[in-house]
Amino acid sequence: MHKLAVILTALITLTGCGGMNVDDFKNSDPKLTLEDYFEGRSKAWGIFEDRFGNIRRQFTVDIEGTWDEDAQVLTMIEDFDYSDGETERRVWTLTKTGDNSYEGTADGVVGKATGELAGNAFNWHYTFDLPIGDGTWRVNFDDWMFLQPDGVIVNRAAVSKWGIEIGRALIMFKKLDREDTAQLEGIQETDQATRQQIAAE
Repeated sequence: MHKLAVILTALITLTGCGGMNVDDFKNSDPKLTLEDYFEGRSKAWGIFEDRFGNIRRQFTVDIEGTWDEDAQVLTMIEDFDYSDGETERRVWTLTKTGDNSYEGTADGVVGKATGELAGNAFNWHYTFDLPIGDGTWRVNFDDWMFLQPDGVIVNRAAVSKWGIEIGRALIMFKKLDREDTAQLEGIQETDQATRQQIAAE
């Protein structure tokens, strides 16, 4: 119940992120460091809602992160599994450009994403070519992440076009420990064996 209360409180707070500055959270704990949190395996659960609050998509994401200390580069391979059966892979390359600043690139991102970290919060902005039907919309993301005391990251991304918010994504991230990873790998091996058996039949 405590974890649920923390997450719900964070989500309510996130609905008013528009006028915030990342420095507002410089004294907030626990401290978030992207390369520490996302190195290794993590998982995310999310929804996307339109500007009227209607849920348009639900999805899960399996994430594999690699940190290159020498190059100061975090590579994140994100495998999306949407509830409608669609899958997608997105690879983020984040370069640490300062003690609390990052630049990032990924397929679909126009130019570079820029982000800033303070306390338990990370805020970044980027322009993205979002697939819509048979075409794409060029939209802007205002993306906020907040690390919670129980190790969950609460993420809210506001999506806008021509300065008008057209929707938002709400996502929960969880860093997987060894036990979680072993269990996930076991499930994946079982799924693969099942698919091979079906193909053989």
